[in-house]
Amino acid sequence: MSDEKRRFRNALGWFTTGVVVITTRVEGREPLGITVNSFSSVSLEPPLLLWCLDKGSDTLPVFEQCDYFTVNILHEDHQETSNQLSRRGDHSLAGVDVRAGETDVPYLAEALAHFECKVYARHEAGDHIIMIGEVIGFDHKEDGRPLLYHRGAYHALPK
Repeated sequence: MSDEKRRFRNALGWFTTGVVVITTRVEGREPLGITVNSFSSVSLEPPLLLWCLDKGSDTLPVFEQCDYFTVNILHEDHQETSNQLSRRGDHSLAGVDVRAGETDVPYLAEALAHFECKVYARHEAGDHIIMIGEVIGFDHKEDGRPLLYHRGAYHALPK
């Protein structure tokens, strides 16, 4: 990584983000999940959200084919799940407590919130693909604390 790219990444690290796992399923393949921190709401009407996927991701072929995905907002105790699903080549949901959503795409049972989405659009943007989803179902817990990411490390809100 060039010095300028590293400086840019370090500057971005000052922005604290939540951590989410995106899950999907396509015919003929096992369901999978990937950890991302580039997640945002886009619109309330219609309800849209987005997340970004690196074009070099080993999950790109699946996300290019999928019609649906689910965004799962992680609880502060989900650091192990986040680490597992962030590793290249290790996106299996085996051992993760999941439930089938309305579209048969799995969601994490212990997520603070999950949003089931139909793919609304995919846009190329530099070295990433912006995935926009139209929310077709969602649920959330009434309490809990999110897993946060700041300057290259996990954090939690102060108690």
